[in-house]
Amino acid sequence: MQIVIATMSHETNTFSPVVTDLARFSSGQASPPSGVEAESRYQGTASCVGGFLRAAEEIGASVSLPIVAAAPPSGPVEDIAFEYICNAIVAAAAEGPDAMLLDLHGAMVTRSFEDGEGELLRRIRVVAPELPIAVALDMHANLYPAMVAHASVIAGYQTYPHIDMDETAYKSGRVLLQALASEMEPVMSWGNLPMLPHVMRQGTDDFPNKALQQRVREMESQGALMVSLFTGFPHADITNAGLSVVVVTDGDQLLADQFRDELLKMAWDQRAAFIYDPEPLEVSVARAVELADQAGPVLLLDHYDNTASGGTMDTTEVLREIIQQGLEDVAVFGFYDPLVVEQLVSAGIGAEVSILLGAKLPMPALTEQSRPLQLTGKVKLISDGQFPATVAMSRGLTMNMGKTVVFSTGHVDIVIISRHIEPFDPGCFKSLGIDPGSRRYLMLKSRIHYRVGFMPIVKHVVECAGRGVCTSDYSELTFRHVRRPIYPLDGINSLAGLEN
Repeated sequence: MQIVIATMSHETNTFSPVVTDLARFSSGQASPPSGVEAESRYQGTASCVGGFLRAAEEIGASVSLPIVAAAPPSGPVEDIAFEYICNAIVAAAAEGPDAMLLDLHGAMVTRSFEDGEGELLRRIRVVAPELPIAVALDMHANLYPAMVAHASVIAGYQTYPHIDMDETAYKSGRVLLQALASEMEPVMSWGNLPMLPHVMRQGTDDFPNKALQQRVREMESQGALMVSLFTGFPHADITNAGLSVVVVTDGDQLLADQFRDELLKMAWDQRAAFIYDPEPLEVSVARAVELADQAGPVLLLDHYDNTASGGTMDTTEVLREIIQQGLEDVAVFGFYDPLVVEQLVSAGIGAEVSILLGAKLPMPALTEQSRPLQLTGKVKLISDGQFPATVAMSRGLTMNMGKTVVFSTGHVDIVIISRHIEPFDPGCFKSLGIDPGSRRYLMLKSRIHYRVGFMPIVKHVVECAGRGVCTSDYSELTFRHVRRPIYPLDGINSLAGLEN
């Protein structure tokens, strides 16, 4: 049996100014990995490709990987990049494989298409109308009809932080391969709701998503093959942004429909619990000072500028407030500022330098812009920025921060990087000689993913409303394309006539 495994993964923040070109999908290389290189890189890792490879290996299938293209969240995907990735996958489908296993995100927006994944699947169906296709999607997928219509089976992550990427892909691939062996006949049911859950309320350790995902797993023990509740990605100003559900059963359409409707009702009934209310920044930082003790670090979470939601990773407001309130023994991850990195590398380790940090990327979607921060300090360390991921999320993969510098003001050590990367693994500090567990304070530009690696380390978490295109305050954004009315942008008390 010949199986094609491929990745086209990007979460698009349509408010982000960060450019999403082919280089962003290429992990610092000339182009995205493929073939033997990609198989070697992802075999046995906690990734979707790793899960697909395991499913194929179990039945002794021959695999080919035409492209593994994954980019950190950012602005709309450039058409040239989208066409390059699509062409590689569609060409592989046209060669007549027995099945295709696709690692997609579900929230890709391109310059030309609101639904990038649906367009890819539509093109595949043009050249391979009967090809069995299994799809693994991120929990933050914004589903469109074309995704469901052109896929054979769909599964989504059930955890946030996403520690089940490999298991999700493995499950999706296994169901498809069992169907090919005539062991089952999958059918799907899906639906969505006019609601935009705040990302800061989507964690699966928290109510209400914890309860929803628990019910998802119960349904899989009560007759469903796969159940996925997608909280959606609200920073995509597109028609179908929002929460949705996909249920896959073995030939039982009625059960699939019943489970779908139950989950949608559960989510709608708890819609108010998905709203996030930020507090003033100066209040948050002052509270962090009050919480500080010798039992462990206090984590200040700069969640308005998180690269895993498309942030520029260079806004300065939270760090500025930390400095103004006089916090000491702080380790910060991190700032994306390649120009400052080059300045500090040229100065060399031990040099005392004055820098103008951050605010290099204008954010036209926001009325208020970030301001550069003038700092004087020493270059403590210079690194190539690579380290192995060891936590449950992305375990086995090599993380690449690009050329990296640790810059110290005396009271604050700041990690300044050349490639956007989400700080979910403490290795982002440890690889640079910083022990995060020994610091009085940590500052992370993250939202929920930090929990997978840092919750065992920190004593308290203080959520800080800084500035950035990942703002948790919807009033700071102008939504022009999302369907209306939609909760909580509009006052909706009934779903009558609104369901899609």
